[in-house]
Amino acid sequence: MCYKCIKDQKQQKRTTYLYLSEQEAKLESQKTEIEQLKQQLQGNQVAFSASLLDQGDGYTGPFNTQVTLVFKRVVTNIGNAYNPGTGIFTAPVRGVYHFEWKTYGYGGIQNGAVLFKNEEHIFIAYELQLSGAASSSNFVSLLLEVGDQVFLRLWADSKIYDNQVHHNTFSGHLLFPM
Repeated sequence: MCYKCIKDQKQQKRTTYLYLSEQEAKLESQKTEIEQLKQQLQGNQVAFSASLLDQGDGYTGPFNTQVTLVFKRVVTNIGNAYNPGTGIFTAPVRGVYHFEWKTYGYGGIQNGAVLFKNEEHIFIAYELQLSGAASSSNFVSLLLEVGDQVFLRLWADSKIYDNQVHHNTFSGHLLFPM
């Protein structure tokens, strides 16, 4: 029996075992990195679109002060950043977001909605039509930090109408993270 051969085989097994252990550790590290990248990518997928009423029809307003609008019929809410209970969108990642909104009402009274970033008045969509139907719309791109809130408030003394056609809408999406 060749003791040197046995000794060489044992050394070769140890070397192979160490190599396999190193490769296994690298593989686990790569799996962790891939999982982190997947989570990061999912955090960068943000989009929502909602309309005012979920069902039925009716007027909202007029009120003598601005009132936050709660868009209850959510058709898209990727990333769950829009809260249909409060009407508030909360930025999950720092980046540039694009928002669009539209209001609709019948003539004889103004209709409009103001987009707010946190408590800052950004832009308004507004229309005053003496008769017939009137609609207003606007859009904006904003740099948001994590936790910034964006929402719409019905302009004071405005009155909007919605039904199953879903005239009043609020949408937004992440253009790119920063």
